[in-house]
Amino acid sequence: MTVGFLSRVALRRDASVQALAGLLVPQGEGRQHGAAHHLLWVLFGDDPSRIRDFLWRQTEPGHFMILSARKPVDSHGLFEIESREFTPKLREGNRLRFLLRVNATIDRKVPGRKRSQRHDVVMDALYKLPPRERAAARESLVTTAMEAWLARQGHRTGFELKEGKLAIESCDVLHIPRAQGQGKATFGVVDVTGELCVRTPDLFTQALMQGFGRARAFGCGLMLVRRTI
Repeated sequence: MTVGFLSRVALRRDASVQALAGLLVPQGEGRQHGAAHHLLWVLFGDDPSRIRDFLWRQTEPGHFMILSARKPVDSHGLFEIESREFTPKLREGNRLRFLLRVNATIDRKVPGRKRSQRHDVVMDALYKLPPRERAAARESLVTTAMEAWLARQGHRTGFELKEGKLAIESCDVLHIPRAQGQGKATFGVVDVTGELCVRTPDLFTQALMQGFGRARAFGCGLMLVRRTI
């Protein structure tokens, strides 16, 4: 059964599109993600009432992987698109390798307030240490924080993280310019690879389509998986 569509999308290289490259793919990773947030919507925004139903990840400037409920449609002739049906045939016990770019957060209760406060999981863990110890502990702490966060995600969405298999590819902060020069949206992004075991196939498949963590509209949350050999 088709669940969605997995697509490789790249801006066309012909002169008419490349003339706009400076606007469509600006300099700087934060500005690129901000531009792509709007740019990729043209592939799915066929109706003003549409709700965003796709996840994406920038693989290099102007190149993207997209997982969507609907097949992308390039009405403006801007892209080269390769799409295939996303039909994961998963069973309990399947072991998968995964690649994930994620904005991982945790909610903390604040005394005297009804609403919890959201924190980046890495910064939340760092701020528990004395300032002089943070730099030395950062690398191991990122791994520990992400292992704990992914374990919680797995409990909720039907997978088990395999111990000792997680690798941190990068840990950075993105600064996305807001519309009309109203400052910047700032959030942490961690690129991780690892191995998991599927426990509840239907629940996990649904989670793949919905994405993980926050900032999904800005290129986070898409988990790419393949079977282990």
